[in-house]
Amino acid sequence: MPSPRIVDRRHEPTAIDGLHVLHVKEIHDERGTIREFFRASAMAEAGLHGGAWQQLNLTETSRGAIRGLHGEQMTKLVSVVAGQAFGAYVDARPGSATAGAVVTVPLTLGVQVLVPPGVCNGFQALADGTQYLYCFDAEWVPGMPGRAVHPLDPALGIAWPIAVDPADRERLSAKDAGLPSLADVLAAG
Repeated sequence: MPSPRIVDRRHEPTAIDGLHVLHVKEIHDERGTIREFFRASAMAEAGLHGGAWQQLNLTETSRGAIRGLHGEQMTKLVSVVAGQAFGAYVDARPGSATAGAVVTVPLTLGVQVLVPPGVCNGFQALADGTQYLYCFDAEWVPGMPGRAVHPLDPALGIAWPIAVDPADRERLSAKDAGLPSLADVLAAG
């Protein structure tokens, strides 16, 4: 019987201060794959947020639909658990050294993004039934502090893989279609 193939966990910083792309530890054998979604000690060794997740949400999203860009005052660990997504992250924190920076990440199984408080998180589903998992270090409540940016703001320069008509509510919610531009968010301080 062949030995399992192990791919170690690793992480990469991005152009947004505090935003990291994580590649989970994977163990592959003849039965399939085990992905280590979260291990507090590995995060601590890497100097990253150690968890204490207070809420987990799982969305199922149709191909081409966009969710976000929302930046509540909580740390998020996000990933797909089925399908594929195109992740987009915008630093909307006033006074941040990387304010205004935009990072995009292809999200496939085993790829995660650690999103610091105030950085806007959004994604576009690239397959029907894409399931996107959010781990939050605080419980979400209506009206909680944070910022949000219109995901189709041309100044962001995000090349969403699937074209979206801003009036199509199956692709963009009324709430997200009504969000301000990044320039307006940053000007509001």
